[in-house]
Amino acid sequence: MSALTWIAAGALVVWLWLLLGQGFFWRTDVRLPRTPPDEHRNPPDGHGNPPDQHGNTSGEHGPAPGEGPGGWPSVAIVVPARDEAAVLPASLPSLLAQDYPGPAEVFLIDDGSSDGTGKLARELADTYGGLPLTVGSPGEPEPGWTGKLWAVRHGIALAKSAHRAEFLLLTDADIAHEPDSLRELVRAARAHGLDLVSQMARLRVTTGWERLIVPAFVYFFAQLYPFRWVNRRRGRWAAAAGGCVLLRREAAERAGVPEAIRHAVIDDVALARAVKCSGGAIWLGLADRVDSVRPYPGLGELWRMVSRSAYAQLRHNPLLLVATVAGLAVVYLAPPVALCAGALTGRPALLVAGAAAWALMAATYVPMLRYYRQTLWLAPLLPLTALLYLLMTVDSAVRHWRGQGAAWKGRTYARPSAAP
Repeated sequence: MSALTWIAAGALVVWLWLLLGQGFFWRTDVRLPRTPPDEHRNPPDGHGNPPDQHGNTSGEHGPAPGEGPGGWPSVAIVVPARDEAAVLPASLPSLLAQDYPGPAEVFLIDDGSSDGTGKLARELADTYGGLPLTVGSPGEPEPGWTGKLWAVRHGIALAKSAHRAEFLLLTDADIAHEPDSLRELVRAARAHGLDLVSQMARLRVTTGWERLIVPAFVYFFAQLYPFRWVNRRRGRWAAAAGGCVLLRREAAERAGVPEAIRHAVIDDVALARAVKCSGGAIWLGLADRVDSVRPYPGLGELWRMVSRSAYAQLRHNPLLLVATVAGLAVVYLAPPVALCAGALTGRPALLVAGAAAWALMAATYVPMLRYYRQTLWLAPLLPLTALLYLLMTVDSAVRHWRGQGAAWKGRTYARPSAAP
């Protein structure tokens, strides 16, 4: 057997393991449970005890502190925003229109925008009404803080001064929510005793480049952080999707966030890890009714979106970079190369190993394509998409080595070890 045949056989073994041994990451059925109609009025208490016919909750623990029988806790919705005037008309009205039975308020933090984001937010609130809106501006971040987490810190501080909200909904300015989104998030957190509930918003998939790259972005994320493993109470895996995170205020204080993760470029994963390490229960899944409205019409926009944090994901470690590039080449690129080489040279073992590995790869991608309502003909193109991600990762490392760091909207962030 040639070296390429051994590599193709190794790739086949890896895909068999990924199919069965990586937390069934490829399945897309980890979703927020829907609420029966009667629970919309009388939700379960914080320990999962359903309400009785009178709306009272009972059980050995009784109602959770601050959640009276049949009541809904107060929520502060914190929206960090920097130069988001283009997407705000499609997202902010959906937050203001939340059909939430309890007290809720929106805090939009204008992080040094130059496009009138704050002014537009006030105009939208005047036009659409709904939940009360407070627009704040924290000024430039202090050394060691990323802009988003600096804005989140300011939003949480404003929420505390206004009222002691029991929950914080941290959501990005490009995320649109269906009217029952907040209600369902709170219901899930209370019914299952969760400290953090996060949904991976359905990203926009309209252009050809978006179809090729966006579903794979979520697929690779789930492969790195299998949702079923993340949701285990005692597991070591932790992750969240920063576009939609419902967080108990007590859990945030216990974990010391956002101060404890102030330098994190991949802030959602850092947040989930901090909450779980402090004893909190977390949940992550795919969204049905939470959508990103941000367009990525060309390859350049998608490239910057991935490359700005890819090397940070590898902890800025050159050895991890080399291992990742080698792993992507063996697992994703070797199978189609082996199939073509086997067909051209008449080597059945090479052809079969390459074809089987490629088929398994494509099969695991099909559920994600269906979730995004895309043609299944994109599944065999996953090696091409993986090649693009490999190049984006290398480009991310090169940018860091050149001192450009994680650049985003006019700011460049140093490695954590270099930050004050």
